[in-house]
Amino acid sequence: MDLSVPEVALSELAAAYFQAVITWGLAAMCALLYRRYRKPHFVAWAAAWSVYALRMGAIISFMHTEASAWLFWHQVLTGWTALALLWAALVFWKQAAWSPWMTSLALFPLVWSYVAIYRLDTFFWAAVPAVAFLSLATAATAWAFLRYHRETGSVAAKWVAVAVALWAVHHLDYPFLRARGVWNPWGYYLDVAFELALGVGILFLVLEDLDEGLGALSALSAELQPRDRSDDLPDALMDRALTLRSVRGSALFLDALVPGAGVPAVAASGECAHWVAESPPPRVREVLARVVETGAPQVGAAGSAGAANNGGPREPTYLAALPVIQAGEVAGSLVVVGEARDPFTALDTRFLVALGQQVGAALENATLNRRLEARTSELERLQTRMVHRHEEERERISRELHDETAQILAAVNLRLGLLAEQGPSEVAEGLDEVRSLVGGTIRSIRGVTRNLRPVALDDLGLLPALRALARDLAGTSGAMTIEFETPPRLPDPSADIELALYRAVQEALANAVRHGGARSARIGLRYDDEGIHLTVDDDGGGVPEDFHIEGNSRHSGLAGIRERVTALGGRVHVARRPEGGTRVAVWVPWTIES
Repeated sequence: MDLSVPEVALSELAAAYFQAVITWGLAAMCALLYRRYRKPHFVAWAAAWSVYALRMGAIISFMHTEASAWLFWHQVLTGWTALALLWAALVFWKQAAWSPWMTSLALFPLVWSYVAIYRLDTFFWAAVPAVAFLSLATAATAWAFLRYHRETGSVAAKWVAVAVALWAVHHLDYPFLRARGVWNPWGYYLDVAFELALGVGILFLVLEDLDEGLGALSALSAELQPRDRSDDLPDALMDRALTLRSVRGSALFLDALVPGAGVPAVAASGECAHWVAESPPPRVREVLARVVETGAPQVGAAGSAGAANNGGPREPTYLAALPVIQAGEVAGSLVVVGEARDPFTALDTRFLVALGQQVGAALENATLNRRLEARTSELERLQTRMVHRHEEERERISRELHDETAQILAAVNLRLGLLAEQGPSEVAEGLDEVRSLVGGTIRSIRGVTRNLRPVALDDLGLLPALRALARDLAGTSGAMTIEFETPPRLPDPSADIELALYRAVQEALANAVRHGGARSARIGLRYDDEGIHLTVDDDGGGVPEDFHIEGNSRHSGLAGIRERVTALGGRVHVARRPEGGTRVAVWVPWTIES
């Protein structure tokens, strides 16, 4: 084979030097990216660009010396560059390790370059296999990025795939154009354009990873905010993780994780949903145990795609296991799995640890909230029981006073009347005074029994009982006037609701007279699909602007009303009216008796 070459033009040599500088710059950029993010694909890219730069050194040396050895190494390094870029793409896409088949492919440029340079005399047949290998390897690199784009929707990966695919097509012109000097020196500049396009694509991929990582943090952190229900936090967290790019499953582990031990997840979604009922794959268990042992996130490949572990649980291709930290210790792990790179690729460890701390704090708060909700429910049940027992006791005392004490006093009063008629006039006058005292006592007992248990409420219903209460109060308080704004009738509420509303009106009117010096009041009652609304307005002195029912000894009766109403699931609000006086507003939900 004739190895002689024409005298190298200065412009071609300058273009080669320029491309070498650009290539070393790309290698340095990827090395700096690795130093910043510690991700293996940056090492692979830095290695690929370094091999490419060595290739440029070989061709420059050949231009200066025209030694066939430099042409041989230029051909070898050209093939190795294509393989290195393919390997970098596979590391980025699947975090693939170097395998024997890659070693076998790496032998081809070495063997064929020797044959082409030292054994063949026909340039075309010497160049075609090498060019075909170069183009196919470059096209495979484009295919890897295209597959990643289809799996994740990455725009940057699509950019890289298109640029590399065009580069693969450009390689095909070498035997026909570039080797014959048609492209010189513009072929070098075209290669530089492809290199820069790939370098820009790498930077775009980094920005995409950062954006996706921060989006993942924001998405998961959004589920850690205070919630109406604390018991659905784990499931909501799992469902939110499934919305992240390329994530196919998520699981939360909160038990001691030991290698080889079967520990089911406390919550899981997607492809990990079955981990709640059964143990995760062995590789996943090992990663979880390492998270607990080191306290550091474990992010990377979990196994070969689709591996089933001899009939056992299917291994995910990738997983990211974040430590869940509670009280400064690792209490479990949050795991996301997928078929493409994890959503936390570009994030520093400290970000992932901070997220784990957030998750741990949120879960701990959720546990405390569940306990608080259980304690609150128990207190509400006890309060309801206390109100019922209290009312039962009032009813019992009222019945005893009415049926026994009042009847006995009535009989005594009757007997005293008979004695007064039969005795002398001096004794009759004294007995009449005693009878008057006994009659007053009977009236007082009847008033007490009416307050203890309003008979009108049991006999007539809520609206007539309220009107009777208003008449009695107006009669005892003098000139106080009470107006009503009520519907003609109410749907049949439960006895507990009627009693709670009656007691609320009774206490509000009593406070209006006793504390506010009110001369008029208005009772409003209305209902809707949700419940009954009661308002009692008066024109008295009013409560202070910062009035609270809690801790107010002068209005302990209102505290009792609030307990009674809240036991029914209702609300009580007491406030000063803008025009003066006090408003007591009560709402209770419907509880219709069957």
